[in-house]
Amino acid sequence: MPMQLVKPAAEYLPSYVDALQRGWSPASIRSAEIAREHRDAIADDAAAFVDSLDDPQASGKPITLPDGTQVPRLPGFIRWMWDGEFSGSIQLRWQNGTSELPPHVLGHIGYTVVPWKHRLGYATRALGLLLPEARAVGLDYVEITTEADNLPSQKVVTANAGVLVERFHKLPVYGGGESLRFRITL
Repeated sequence: MPMQLVKPAAEYLPSYVDALQRGWSPASIRSAEIAREHRDAIADDAAAFVDSLDDPQASGKPITLPDGTQVPRLPGFIRWMWDGEFSGSIQLRWQNGTSELPPHVLGHIGYTVVPWKHRLGYATRALGLLLPEARAVGLDYVEITTEADNLPSQKVVTANAGVLVERFHKLPVYGGGESLRFRITL
């Protein structure tokens, strides 16, 4: 089965949990902690966990930033990469009425592929499939950030018409280091 994007649902959850148990995490910062939080949330209330991954109305709880400040949740949703089993995730977040993001948000889109499915083109395909959904929520462009040394991720973005717009240093709370910001016009 070719990789497709699916809305998270109970039928896919066992494969998602398997990926978490195999060491994959949906986050690059605090990855082990986030994976544990997801496993715990699924154990507590699997249906609520799945529902929380699709929040285009931003009805979820506020987000606590690394410095403890709370900010309103942005509208957004997660789609899972699926080829017969869970293969990764891609997330879209935005502010209504503008393509700009608040300063604490590094990009509109984040994605990660399980390690055992790297180099299959899944991230490139997932990003291409998500772009029409970004256009549908009213965005004129999306921004995606990558680490300066993450050549595979840069190739994913440029394969989807991404253009480098700036080099910057992330704050230490976001992992620090030199990063690149790309923009894809929709």
